[in-house]
Amino acid sequence: MTADDSYGRLDDDDYPAYTMGRAAEMLGTTQGFLRSIGDAHLITPLRSEGGHRRYSRYQLRIAARARELVDQGTPVEAACRIVILEDQLEEAQRINAEHRHAASQRTAGI
Repeated sequence: MTADDSYGRLDDDDYPAYTMGRAAEMLGTTQGFLRSIGDAHLITPLRSEGGHRRYSRYQLRIAARARELVDQGTPVEAACRIVILEDQLEEAQRINAEHRHAASQRTAGI
């Protein structure tokens, strides 16, 4: 691996750079909370060669949203389902916007 390869990972939202302890510290939560949202299939951390959980920035953003809901009194399972539905809605809206854009280009003859 070259230095250029390593620097490219700094911008990769999906690179599993954070240990469970560091992730919990960054989110201001416990490692147990991270395990519970993993058990609820909200996020699936990658594993290091030694079997330790590793989290990406994208996964930490999802976990932070779940924690926000739990802090507001939502049960963990329900919070995970809400976050999953929010993510699906965002993806559907993105796809719809792409289709609208493509259709408008076809109509305009571009």
